[in-house]
Amino acid sequence: MNKKIIATVLTAALTIGLFAGCSKKKDDAVIRVGSLKGPTTIGIVNLMDKATKGETEGKYEFTMSAAADEIAAKIVSGDLDIALVPSNLAAVLYNKTQKGVTAIDINTMGVLYCVTGNADIKSMGDLAGKTVIMTGQGTTPEYSVRYLLEKNGITDCEIEFKSEPTEVAALLAEDPSKIAVLPQPFVTVACAQNDALSVAFSLEEEWNTANNGLGIVTGVTVVRNDFLKEHGDAVKTFIKEHAASVETANTDLDTTASLVVANEIIGAEPVAKKAIPNCNIVCLTGDKLVDNLSSYLEILYSFDPKAVGGELPGEDFYFKG
Repeated sequence: MNKKIIATVLTAALTIGLFAGCSKKKDDAVIRVGSLKGPTTIGIVNLMDKATKGETEGKYEFTMSAAADEIAAKIVSGDLDIALVPSNLAAVLYNKTQKGVTAIDINTMGVLYCVTGNADIKSMGDLAGKTVIMTGQGTTPEYSVRYLLEKNGITDCEIEFKSEPTEVAALLAEDPSKIAVLPQPFVTVACAQNDALSVAFSLEEEWNTANNGLGIVTGVTVVRNDFLKEHGDAVKTFIKEHAASVETANTDLDTTASLVVANEIIGAEPVAKKAIPNCNIVCLTGDKLVDNLSSYLEILYSFDPKAVGGELPGEDFYFKG
Protein backbone atom coordinates (compact mmCIF):
# COMPACT_ATOMS: atom_id res chain seq x y z
CA MET A 1 0.00 0.00 0.00
CA ASN A 2 1.19 3.53 -0.75
CA LYS A 3 3.03 5.03 2.26
CA LYS A 4 0.98 8.23 1.97
CA ILE A 5 -2.26 6.28 2.17
CA ILE A 6 -1.01 4.29 5.17
CA ALA A 7 -0.01 7.51 6.95
CA THR A 8 -3.39 9.07 6.24
CA VAL A 9 -5.26 6.02 7.56
CA LEU A 10 -3.12 5.90 10.71
CA THR A 11 -3.64 9.62 11.33
CA ALA A 12 -7.42 9.29 10.93
CA ALA A 13 -7.51 6.27 13.24
CA LEU A 14 -5.48 8.11 15.85
CA THR A 15 -7.72 11.18 15.60
CA ILE A 16 -10.88 9.10 15.99
CA GLY A 17 -9.33 7.35 18.98
CA LEU A 18 -8.43 10.64 20.61
CA PHE A 19 -11.94 12.02 20.13
CA ALA A 20 -13.45 8.81 21.47
CA GLY A 21 -11.22 9.00 24.51
CA CYS A 22 -12.24 12.59 25.12
CA SER A 23 -15.97 11.98 24.63
CA LYS A 24 -18.12 12.65 27.67
CA LYS A 25 -19.17 9.58 29.62
CA LYS A 26 -22.83 9.22 30.47
CA ASP A 27 -23.57 10.12 34.08
CA ASP A 28 -24.90 6.89 35.58
CA ALA A 29 -25.36 8.22 39.12
CA VAL A 30 -28.31 6.75 41.01
CA ILE A 31 -30.56 9.60 42.14
CA ARG A 32 -32.31 9.05 45.47
CA VAL A 33 -35.71 10.73 45.16
CA GLY A 34 -38.12 11.41 48.03
CA SER A 35 -41.76 12.47 47.73
CA LEU A 36 -44.88 12.86 49.83
CA LYS A 37 -47.84 10.51 49.73
CA GLY A 38 -50.24 12.50 47.58
CA PRO A 39 -50.16 14.69 44.46
CA THR A 40 -46.36 15.02 44.35
CA THR A 41 -45.99 11.25 44.11
CA ILE A 42 -48.87 10.97 41.64
CA GLY A 43 -46.80 13.17 39.34
CA ILE A 44 -43.91 10.69 39.37
CA VAL A 45 -45.66 7.31 39.58
CA ASN A 46 -45.19 6.75 35.86
CA LEU A 47 -41.48 7.52 36.21
CA MET A 48 -41.29 5.17 39.20
CA ASP A 49 -42.92 2.42 37.17
CA LYS A 50 -40.56 2.87 34.23
CA ALA A 51 -37.55 2.92 36.54
CA THR A 52 -38.63 -0.41 38.04
CA LYS A 53 -38.81 -1.86 34.52
CA GLY A 54 -35.42 -0.42 33.56
CA GLU A 55 -37.01 1.83 30.92
CA THR A 56 -35.66 5.21 32.11
CA GLU A 57 -32.67 7.13 30.88
CA GLY A 58 -31.66 7.99 34.44
CA LYS A 59 -31.21 5.69 37.41
CA TYR A 60 -33.41 6.24 40.46
CA GLU A 61 -34.30 5.03 43.94
CA PHE A 62 -37.65 6.29 45.24
CA THR A 63 -38.86 6.89 48.80
CA MET A 64 -42.41 7.94 49.68
CA SER A 65 -43.21 9.41 53.11
CA ALA A 66 -46.39 10.60 54.81
CA ALA A 67 -44.71 13.53 56.61
CA ALA A 68 -42.80 16.42 55.05
CA ASP A 69 -40.33 16.66 57.93
CA GLU A 70 -39.13 13.10 57.18
CA ILE A 71 -38.24 14.10 53.62
CA ALA A 72 -36.64 17.36 54.79
CA ALA A 73 -34.46 15.56 57.34
CA LYS A 74 -33.18 13.18 54.67
CA ILE A 75 -32.24 16.07 52.38
CA VAL A 76 -30.36 17.78 55.21
CA SER A 77 -28.55 14.55 56.15
CA GLY A 78 -27.69 13.79 52.53
CA ASP A 79 -29.75 10.59 52.45
CA LEU A 80 -31.79 11.97 49.54
CA ASP A 81 -30.56 13.84 46.46
CA ILE A 82 -33.86 15.19 45.14
CA ALA A 83 -37.07 15.81 47.08
CA LEU A 84 -40.61 16.89 46.20
CA VAL A 85 -41.66 19.03 49.16
CA PRO A 86 -44.14 21.79 50.14
CA SER A 87 -43.08 25.06 48.51
CA ASN A 88 -42.39 26.94 51.73
CA LEU A 89 -40.35 24.00 53.04
CA ALA A 90 -38.15 24.31 49.95
CA ALA A 91 -37.33 27.88 51.02
CA VAL A 92 -36.81 26.78 54.64
CA LEU A 93 -34.35 24.13 53.46
CA TYR A 94 -32.49 26.72 51.39
CA ASN A 95 -31.98 28.84 54.51
CA LYS A 96 -31.38 25.92 56.88
CA THR A 97 -28.66 24.43 54.67
CA GLN A 98 -26.97 27.80 53.98
CA LYS A 99 -28.10 27.85 50.35
CA GLY A 100 -27.47 24.14 50.00
CA VAL A 101 -30.48 23.33 47.80
CA THR A 102 -31.84 24.53 44.46
CA ALA A 103 -35.45 24.52 43.25
CA ILE A 104 -35.58 22.73 39.90
CA ASP A 105 -39.33 22.73 39.20
CA ILE A 106 -42.82 23.32 40.58
CA ASN A 107 -44.60 19.97 40.77
CA THR A 108 -48.03 20.90 42.13
CA MET A 109 -50.20 24.02 42.18
CA GLY A 110 -53.30 24.58 44.35
CA VAL A 111 -54.84 21.34 45.69
CA LEU A 112 -56.49 22.49 48.93
CA TYR A 113 -60.25 22.40 49.45
CA CYS A 114 -62.61 22.96 52.35
CA VAL A 115 -64.69 19.80 52.86
CA THR A 116 -67.71 19.50 55.15
CA GLY A 117 -71.29 18.39 55.47
CA ASN A 118 -72.20 21.79 56.90
CA ALA A 119 -74.16 23.55 54.15
CA ASP A 120 -73.61 26.96 55.80
CA ILE A 121 -69.90 26.91 54.92
CA LYS A 122 -69.39 28.41 51.45
CA SER A 123 -66.27 30.61 51.74
CA MET A 124 -63.40 31.56 54.06
CA GLY A 125 -65.62 34.20 55.60
CA ASP A 126 -67.88 31.48 56.97
CA LEU A 127 -65.09 29.99 59.11
CA ALA A 128 -65.37 32.69 61.77
CA GLY A 129 -65.86 31.06 65.16
CA LYS A 130 -65.41 27.57 63.72
CA THR A 131 -62.82 24.81 64.21
CA VAL A 132 -61.02 23.50 61.13
CA ILE A 133 -59.15 20.20 61.10
CA MET A 134 -56.28 19.75 58.66
CA THR A 135 -52.73 18.49 58.11
CA GLY A 136 -49.57 20.33 57.09
CA GLN A 137 -48.58 22.11 60.28
CA GLY A 138 -45.61 24.36 59.55
CA THR A 139 -45.91 23.90 55.78
CA THR A 140 -47.83 25.33 52.83
CA PRO A 141 -51.35 24.25 53.91
CA GLU A 142 -51.12 25.89 57.33
CA TYR A 143 -49.66 29.16 56.04
CA SER A 144 -52.15 29.30 53.17
CA VAL A 145 -55.09 28.89 55.55
CA ARG A 146 -53.76 31.38 58.11
CA TYR A 147 -53.01 33.92 55.39
CA LEU A 148 -56.52 33.66 53.96
CA LEU A 149 -58.10 33.89 57.41
CA GLU A 150 -56.16 37.09 58.04
CA LYS A 151 -57.11 38.46 54.62
CA ASN A 152 -60.76 37.88 55.53
CA GLY A 153 -60.36 39.51 58.95
CA ILE A 154 -61.04 36.28 60.84
CA THR A 155 -59.32 35.98 64.22
CA ASP A 156 -61.45 33.38 66.00
CA CYS A 157 -61.08 30.31 63.80
CA GLU A 158 -59.36 27.42 65.61
CA ILE A 159 -57.11 25.04 63.67
CA GLU A 160 -56.74 21.45 64.84
CA PHE A 161 -53.84 19.59 63.23
CA LYS A 162 -53.59 15.89 62.42
CA SER A 163 -50.54 14.04 61.11
CA GLU A 164 -52.10 12.51 57.98
CA PRO A 165 -55.03 13.30 55.65
CA THR A 166 -56.45 9.85 56.34
CA GLU A 167 -56.95 10.88 59.99
CA VAL A 168 -58.85 13.95 58.88
CA ALA A 169 -60.99 11.90 56.51
CA ALA A 170 -61.79 9.45 59.32
CA LEU A 171 -62.99 12.29 61.57
CA LEU A 172 -65.21 13.61 58.77
CA ALA A 173 -66.64 10.12 58.28
CA GLU A 174 -67.56 9.99 61.97
CA ASP A 175 -69.08 13.46 61.98
CA PRO A 176 -69.80 15.12 58.60
CA SER A 177 -70.68 18.39 60.33
CA LYS A 178 -66.98 18.90 61.07
CA ILE A 179 -65.04 21.25 58.80
CA ALA A 180 -61.76 20.24 57.23
CA VAL A 181 -59.16 21.49 54.79
CA LEU A 182 -57.83 18.60 52.72
CA PRO A 183 -55.58 18.28 49.69
CA GLN A 184 -56.46 16.24 46.66
CA PRO A 185 -56.70 13.31 46.17
CA PHE A 186 -57.96 12.91 49.75
CA VAL A 187 -60.83 15.31 49.03
CA THR A 188 -62.22 12.96 46.41
CA VAL A 189 -61.63 9.91 48.63
CA ALA A 190 -63.44 11.46 51.61
CA CYS A 191 -66.44 12.56 49.53
CA ALA A 192 -66.64 9.17 47.80
CA GLN A 193 -66.79 7.44 51.18
CA ASN A 194 -69.52 9.66 52.61
CA ASP A 195 -72.41 11.15 50.62
CA ALA A 196 -72.99 13.71 53.36
CA LEU A 197 -69.68 15.43 52.52
CA SER A 198 -69.00 17.86 49.71
CA VAL A 199 -66.51 20.54 48.68
CA ALA A 200 -67.53 23.86 50.26
CA PHE A 201 -64.93 25.95 48.39
CA SER A 202 -61.49 25.88 46.82
CA LEU A 203 -58.65 27.63 48.62
CA GLU A 204 -57.02 28.20 45.23
CA GLU A 205 -59.99 30.34 44.16
CA GLU A 206 -59.95 32.23 47.46
CA TRP A 207 -56.21 32.87 46.99
CA ASN A 208 -56.75 34.07 43.41
CA THR A 209 -59.37 36.54 44.63
CA ALA A 210 -57.08 37.87 47.36
CA ASN A 211 -54.00 38.14 45.12
CA ASN A 212 -55.10 39.31 41.68
CA GLY A 213 -55.12 35.93 40.02
CA LEU A 214 -51.97 34.46 41.58
CA GLY A 215 -52.32 30.84 42.68
CA ILE A 216 -51.00 28.67 45.49
CA VAL A 217 -47.71 26.94 44.73
CA THR A 218 -48.16 23.72 46.67
CA GLY A 219 -45.18 21.55 45.80
CA VAL A 220 -41.61 22.24 44.67
CA THR A 221 -38.82 19.87 43.66
CA VAL A 222 -35.40 20.60 45.16
CA VAL A 223 -31.95 19.09 44.66
CA ARG A 224 -28.95 19.16 46.97
CA ASN A 225 -26.35 21.49 45.46
CA ASP A 226 -23.51 19.07 46.22
CA PHE A 227 -25.26 16.51 44.05
CA LEU A 228 -26.17 19.07 41.38
CA LYS A 229 -22.53 20.15 41.01
CA GLU A 230 -21.32 16.57 40.59
CA HIS A 231 -24.21 15.25 38.50
CA GLY A 232 -25.76 18.17 36.62
CA ASP A 233 -26.58 16.09 33.54
CA ALA A 234 -28.31 13.45 35.66
CA VAL A 235 -30.45 16.17 37.27
CA LYS A 236 -31.40 17.55 33.84
CA THR A 237 -32.38 14.02 32.81
CA PHE A 238 -34.58 13.74 35.91
CA ILE A 239 -36.33 17.02 35.07
CA LYS A 240 -37.01 15.80 31.54
CA GLU A 241 -38.34 12.45 32.76
CA HIS A 242 -40.34 14.13 35.53
CA ALA A 243 -42.06 16.32 32.91
CA ALA A 244 -42.86 13.24 30.81
CA SER A 245 -44.29 11.46 33.86
CA VAL A 246 -46.50 14.46 34.64
CA GLU A 247 -47.73 14.55 31.04
CA THR A 248 -48.68 10.88 31.27
CA ALA A 249 -50.39 11.41 34.62
CA ASN A 250 -52.58 14.10 33.10
CA THR A 251 -53.38 12.29 29.84
CA ASP A 252 -53.41 8.56 30.63
CA LEU A 253 -55.78 8.24 33.57
CA ASP A 254 -56.19 4.48 33.30
CA THR A 255 -52.48 3.71 33.63
CA THR A 256 -51.84 6.39 36.22
CA ALA A 257 -54.83 5.41 38.37
CA SER A 258 -53.64 1.82 38.38
CA LEU A 259 -50.17 2.89 39.54
CA VAL A 260 -51.62 5.23 42.18
CA VAL A 261 -53.56 2.33 43.67
CA ALA A 262 -50.53 0.00 43.44
CA ASN A 263 -48.50 2.56 45.42
CA GLU A 264 -51.30 2.76 48.04
CA ILE A 265 -51.88 6.48 47.53
CA ILE A 266 -55.58 5.93 46.78
CA GLY A 267 -57.48 2.74 47.50
CA ALA A 268 -59.62 2.34 44.37
CA GLU A 269 -59.06 3.08 40.68
CA PRO A 270 -62.46 4.76 40.06
CA VAL A 271 -61.72 7.23 42.87
CA ALA A 272 -58.20 7.77 41.56
CA LYS A 273 -59.48 8.54 38.06
CA LYS A 274 -61.83 11.14 39.50
CA ALA A 275 -59.19 12.70 41.75
CA ILE A 276 -56.17 12.96 39.46
CA PRO A 277 -57.56 15.70 37.15
CA ASN A 278 -58.18 17.85 40.26
CA CYS A 279 -54.67 17.43 41.68
CA ASN A 280 -53.20 20.28 39.58
CA ILE A 281 -50.06 18.27 38.82
CA VAL A 282 -47.49 20.23 36.81
CA CYS A 283 -43.80 20.42 35.99
CA LEU A 284 -43.00 24.12 35.68
CA THR A 285 -39.41 25.12 34.99
CA GLY A 286 -37.46 28.18 33.84
CA ASP A 287 -39.32 31.50 33.95
CA LYS A 288 -42.55 29.82 35.06
CA LEU A 289 -40.74 28.35 38.04
CA VAL A 290 -39.17 31.69 38.98
CA ASP A 291 -42.25 33.84 38.43
CA ASN A 292 -44.75 31.63 40.23
CA LEU A 293 -42.59 30.49 43.12
CA SER A 294 -40.91 33.81 43.89
CA SER A 295 -44.28 35.61 43.92
CA TYR A 296 -45.83 33.00 46.21
CA LEU A 297 -42.89 33.03 48.62
CA GLU A 298 -42.97 36.84 48.76
CA ILE A 299 -46.63 36.68 49.84
CA LEU A 300 -45.84 34.12 52.53
CA TYR A 301 -42.85 36.18 53.69
CA SER A 302 -44.95 39.34 53.99
CA PHE A 303 -47.45 37.37 56.07
CA ASP A 304 -44.88 35.62 58.29
CA PRO A 305 -41.09 35.52 57.56
CA LYS A 306 -40.85 32.25 59.50
CA ALA A 307 -42.97 30.62 56.81
CA VAL A 308 -39.98 30.69 54.44
CA GLY A 309 -37.22 30.22 56.99
CA GLY A 310 -36.71 33.88 57.94
CA GLU A 311 -35.41 35.18 54.62
CA LEU A 312 -36.50 35.04 51.01
CA PRO A 313 -34.25 32.82 48.87
CA GLY A 314 -31.83 34.57 46.52
CA GLU A 315 -31.69 34.20 42.74
CA ASP A 316 -29.34 31.24 43.15
CA PHE A 317 -32.27 29.26 44.58
CA TYR A 318 -33.86 28.94 41.14
CA PHE A 319 -32.46 26.46 38.62
CA LYS A 320 -31.69 28.15 35.33
CA GLY A 321 -30.15 25.15 33.55
